Amino acid sequence: MKDFELLDVSLYTEELGRLEVPLEETGNDREGPEPLALPEGAVVSVGLTFRLGREIDGVAFEDSRVREGAVLGSTRTVLGGFRAGGPYEVRLPAERLPVGRAHCGIYEVTGRFTDGEGHELALEHHRVRVDHQPAAHKRYVGDPPAPDRPPTALHKETPAALPGETPAA
Repeated sequence: MKDFELLDVSLYTEELGRLEVPLEETGNDREGPEPLALPEGAVVSVGLTFRLGREIDGVAFEDSRVREGAVLGSTRTVLGGFRAGGPYEVRLPAERLPVGRAHCGIYEVTGRFTDGEGHELALEHHRVRVDHQPAAHKRYVGDPPAPDRPPTALHKETPAALPGETPAA
């Protein structure tokens, strides 16, 4: 058994449920299968399942996102220490995909697992296609702000009047 064996990568969305990400044999075939299609504005959580051949401290997962050759961002999540065995299942925090035609298209996503000393344990590449949804902009930007979030420029609120004053119009 290998020190680290990636068994499954899945994307979880409210809209589409669980989407299995095909794992690559070589780990560097970026043209592989068709990209997974996701609607703009979808909330996506990544699920990782792996098995270990030895105890590993400080397992971390680092993902980077590239579109049209430009690195858009990367996130490093420390998963913790694990004993030999498994399978272990980890679900990363959910993120909302961007909204707007400018954000639609193909994204190259690279997932890299490392140990506490920074040694690479596994590397996985896949592609995601963010598809335009005609109602997405209205759904995510046109709704009034949630009570726990401040209004944006699109949601200007009229300041409340002080006692004895008339509200501004």
